Amino acid sequence: MDSEKATSPVSVVIIGAGNRAWKYLRYILDNPDRIKVSAVVEIVELRRKKMAEAAHLSDECCFSDWNDFFASDIKTDAAIICTPDDMHYEPCLKALRHGCHVLLEKPIACTSDQCDGIAAEASLRGLSVATCHVLRYHPYFMMIKELVSSGELGSLVSISHRASVGTDRSTHSYVRGKWSRTANSNPMFLSKCCHDVDLMVWLTESRYAKLSSFGSLRWFRASEAPELSSSRCVDCAIEQKCQFSAVDLYKRRREWTSNFDIPEDMTLEQVIDRELSDGPFGRCVYRCDNDVVDHQILAMEMENGVTVELSMDCFTLDDNRVTHICLTGGEINGDEHTIEVKRFKDRSRRVMDFSHLSEQKFHAGADLRLIEDFTNFISGLKNSLTTSIENSLESHHICFDAEVSRLQNRMITRDN
Repeated sequence: MDSEKATSPVSVVIIGAGNRAWKYLRYILDNPDRIKVSAVVEIVELRRKKMAEAAHLSDECCFSDWNDFFASDIKTDAAIICTPDDMHYEPCLKALRHGCHVLLEKPIACTSDQCDGIAAEASLRGLSVATCHVLRYHPYFMMIKELVSSGELGSLVSISHRASVGTDRSTHSYVRGKWSRTANSNPMFLSKCCHDVDLMVWLTESRYAKLSSFGSLRWFRASEAPELSSSRCVDCAIEQKCQFSAVDLYKRRREWTSNFDIPEDMTLEQVIDRELSDGPFGRCVYRCDNDVVDHQILAMEMENGVTVELSMDCFTLDDNRVTHICLTGGEINGDEHTIEVKRFKDRSRRVMDFSHLSEQKFHAGADLRLIEDFTNFISGLKNSLTTSIENSLESHHICFDAEVSRLQNRMITRDN
């Protein structure tokens, strides 16, 4: 990399101006000497204009279609792709063929073949794709990784991990929302838990040897709808008694409303009322068109002999991750607030407090560290990426194979 390249800010095009892109934009705006936005691509005009204004972009640098951007004369070093799950593959290939490195939101794509295809294309062109597995940059999970890898507690034997999705998140995103149907996004276990599976791969430092998975759409379906319930919460006679009421979630408690776009001529209250009366987020959870699971478990034996148990649960008030790790010389318990370390030899117990991180923005700075790592790599200040696509492929293959196991009710054994 020449000196001019190393000292000039990295230029990036942002494709998809949703919630995730705004997190990375924060780092860009705070570090103009290191990275800058060359263009924004977003199909929704309101989102496109808002991000363009924040990034100080002219109309000529704004596009509704990524094909139009890549056909333009605008030069860029990299692409940040934050489109919906089913719109990762095509723009990522376009970016690579355009000579761009890529920061790609998870999951990588919608099939194992597509994931492998992106990795192969990047390798062919000598470019890099970084997958946004943010847990690898979070101080809490980084400490767990340090404890496991240090050897101070002996060798790793097993991991039990629970991802509590929470009823609010699950009904918003996976029943009423954009991740509610596999055909339009991905299996829920991939969409929600590829972070968690990547964490298991990171901790075990191994591929899986065999796995089994079980789960189903147990509750959020028409057969479970209470008597007197209606298709929309605003018209429902038992709305105030329902724990999944959209009126309660969005209008009374004002939870998950940051995901709603607010036009200039409307208030948040008006947008909520419109959504409740006519939009997808006002629907009864028992009468949506959702088909993804609402609970699932995964059991794996890794090639190095470590066993892993991972449970994804929607029916919880908690929205967190709890991990229990067994090693030959001790054990680790973590709930995202504290990490407890127990040693067998002296029966000692040590607790590390991470509760102060729970209120910090950007996943306690992990989102910012992720894009900083990507920027450093593109600038030539680092030789490797923490979350390269090569490191991320295993977690995605596991999630896809877990879905095969679940649907076919059989154990999957790795064949290569």
